[in-house]
Amino acid sequence: MAEQNFVDYVKICCRSGAGGPGSVHFLRDRKNPKGGPDGGDGGRGGHIILHGNRNVWTLLALKYRKHVIAQPGVPGSDNNKTGADGEDVILEVPLGTVAKDAETGEVHFEITKHGETRILVPGGRGGQGNTHFKSPTNQTPRYAQPGEPGREEWKILELKVLADVGLVGFPNAGKSTLLSVMTAAKPKIASYPFTTLVPNLGIVQYRDMRSFVMADIPGIIEKAHEGKGLGHRFLRHIERNATLLFLIPCDTDNIRKEYDILLHELRMYNEELLDKPRLLAITKCDLIDDELMQLLRAELPEDVPALFISAVAQQGIPELKDLLWETIHSQAAAEDEERGHKGAAFEEEE
Repeated sequence: MAEQNFVDYVKICCRSGAGGPGSVHFLRDRKNPKGGPDGGDGGRGGHIILHGNRNVWTLLALKYRKHVIAQPGVPGSDNNKTGADGEDVILEVPLGTVAKDAETGEVHFEITKHGETRILVPGGRGGQGNTHFKSPTNQTPRYAQPGEPGREEWKILELKVLADVGLVGFPNAGKSTLLSVMTAAKPKIASYPFTTLVPNLGIVQYRDMRSFVMADIPGIIEKAHEGKGLGHRFLRHIERNATLLFLIPCDTDNIRKEYDILLHELRMYNEELLDKPRLLAITKCDLIDDELMQLLRAELPEDVPALFISAVAQQGIPELKDLLWETIHSQAAAEDEERGHKGAAFEEEE
């Protein structure tokens, strides 16, 4: 996907529909020249709704749509007829979209499932007709309830890329090259930092027609958690990846130090990121021989499985796929088991 077509942040003004007013009407016909009140209720104003769609990958459709306006409800009418509801506005968004209030920054919800529907801005309620206000002491109420006004609010929609594996590393660590080798994706590849400015997704074909999704996250730098180098914009995409694959080039000055810096940036941004399964791949190993590779093993951190790979030379790629597949599905099995234990505990409490 071209960089200019990948939009992961939009700010839009949403105006929901006002509720229709209730009707002030009295029954009049040949048999009832002075009938009682029969004014109907007004219809509800249109909602502004987000709808999750797995076939949508970006917020591009909303980039140039700054104002989203829903229709008002129809007024009530005679014979206790309720007015029609205003037409809702349904916005198709990719999975992983987070809705926030633009003024307070409050997170309303996150769309994570295909077909999930959430109301972003509700429409106003319709007013009650005069039939609701009749009483023994007021048999001919000549008033009805006005419709509730719609809301006008600025909202922020942010996209967090959903993937099975997220590639984490400094700029020029070889993330885009690895993605291009393991998938059919064609990310921009060059020898200068920040070549990748937007996430790229690719499907890794595994054995027996199985597959998993890999995301090339733009490179993060030291103090990214403070927003340096568009850090917040890049780091949020890591939150929705099931497994994190750290990439560090073999020619870096200190592998362990670079790994610790990456971990620190994730911890400072969101400590829960450290609960995700982690793997480490030492990249560009076609530049070194076996003897130097053995020396580098002493520098590797002990708390993470590590592999030496070269995307260009196809070195270690099959082993990496095996390890990723095993990690992804062992994590999924652990989550299923945890949900089963919680369900059993809930049933016991009941």
